[in-house]
Amino acid sequence: MDAFNGILKFILHQKTVIGYSFMALLTLGSERLFSLVAFKCPCSTENVLYGLVFLFAPAWVLLILGFFLNNRSWRLFTGCCVNPRKIFPRGHGGRFFYVLGQITLSSLVAPMMWLSVALLNGTFYECAMSGTKSARLLGLICKDKPKECWEELHKVSCGKTSMTATDSEELKLSLQAQSQILGWCLICSASFFSLLTTCYARCRSKVSYLQLNFWKTYAQKEKEQLENAFLDYASKLSERNLKSFFENKRPEVFPMPTFAAWEAASELHSFHQSQQHYSTLHRVVEEGPELSPEEDETTMVLVGSAHSV
Repeated sequence: MDAFNGILKFILHQKTVIGYSFMALLTLGSERLFSLVAFKCPCSTENVLYGLVFLFAPAWVLLILGFFLNNRSWRLFTGCCVNPRKIFPRGHGGRFFYVLGQITLSSLVAPMMWLSVALLNGTFYECAMSGTKSARLLGLICKDKPKECWEELHKVSCGKTSMTATDSEELKLSLQAQSQILGWCLICSASFFSLLTTCYARCRSKVSYLQLNFWKTYAQKEKEQLENAFLDYASKLSERNLKSFFENKRPEVFPMPTFAAWEAASELHSFHQSQQHYSTLHRVVEEGPELSPEEDETTMVLVGSAHSV
């Protein structure tokens, strides 16, 4: 039992790694499914458009889904048309773009995985590049190849060229190699950029390593308990209202947060060294539902689970 608890604790501490690993496997499976079932290179002048659509359209859809599924997106934009000060507070006008950049970076994970897997497979890139009409690209691809390469490159993916089987296979392998090189370059660049941004965020941190870990733990626990509290209070309120309706009597008093409290607790969190509040809800509970002070604040960049709270 102790060994099982140790394994379970390790898994819970590695939720981010497990989540990214699952996302990578899902991306790999989806790409293979697209390649085998949905993708059929037309082997015509439409190769470029067809290949690029299959390469970039799913990445774009994943990026949009990333914005949809990120709680910070809706914290940032909810009510901004009614009150623009929510996203452009006095003295912190640039904070909107800072937070939007964080949301964009986290939403780019899935699209980058798709592009990396698709390029490593090489199918979409091969189809797109085989339909190019650029004399410069044709010169690079068809160098030291028969003259038919210039006219029939778009048929290479289908194996219907008048070139020998050896030349056709060499062209396909060359295009796939180019795709895989681009895929590895993308993976290396994304990994380095991720390391760079994480190091920058940690270097700019105004709290210690242990306090930052405590902050992330608190944020995760608050999120879990807040969701449970929503379910509990929503159930109790609906039960009270239904009971009052069917029994035709005045409802009992049911304490609820004020509108100002809801508004204050929905703001994005900022950290001030003199006020160690680990979330917006923490600040509202300690200080009340008044709006945040307009003096300079240090916006913290939290890594991992605290981002979504």
